[in-house]
Amino acid sequence: MKKTNTYLSALLILVTVMMWSAQAFAQEKKIESIQIKTSAMCKQCKDRIENGLAYDKGVKDVTLDVDTKIVTIRYNTKATNPETLRKKISKLGYDADTIPCDKAAYEKLPACCKKDAPKH
Repeated sequence: MKKTNTYLSALLILVTVMMWSAQAFAQEKKIESIQIKTSAMCKQCKDRIENGLAYDKGVKDVTLDVDTKIVTIRYNTKATNPETLRKKISKLGYDADTIPCDKAAYEKLPACCKKDAPKH
């Protein structure tokens, strides 16, 4: 009987520690939001940026306001960071705050999405 109580006590302690660890791990996940100024011009740009970031690791939500050219991104700070998000926008062919667009990606954009395109 004494052996059984010892095993049960050890099992109870183990389960308690595992539950505490899982709870502590879950609390580490932190969602933040960032706004990045882009060179987006139109609805195609909006779709390209929103779809291009939507499935990136850590990205929870992406919305581009074409009028202000500002993309708002909600993201998990444990999975990504603002610099990585800016670089991803650049690789899509758009400026992202102070990071200029990737030239090769920019050249592949439709004419309406280029920075010198007339407002439409």
